[in-house]
Amino acid sequence: MTAWLFAILLCLPPLVLPLWTAATGRLPDRFVAVQLATNVVALLLVLASFAFDQDSLIDLPLTLVALTLPGTLMYALFIERWL
Repeated sequence: MTAWLFAILLCLPPLVLPLWTAATGRLPDRFVAVQLATNVVALLLVLASFAFDQDSLIDLPLTLVALTLPGTLMYALFIERWL
């Protein structure tokens, strides 16, 4: 097992709490949990790109990080206006 795969395994437990909060928490807590979970998943994807020596895997976490904040803000605006 390489150090990169070990780092991926170490980043999996911190992902449990935001996923649980996103599934069961109050609405404002869910938005924060989704942002935190997205950052941890992006970190996992970057670590996976180094672990498997695939440079093309870097594009996915960069796109994920770039689109998550505007997507979450648009969803919050939808919730505020129509629900």
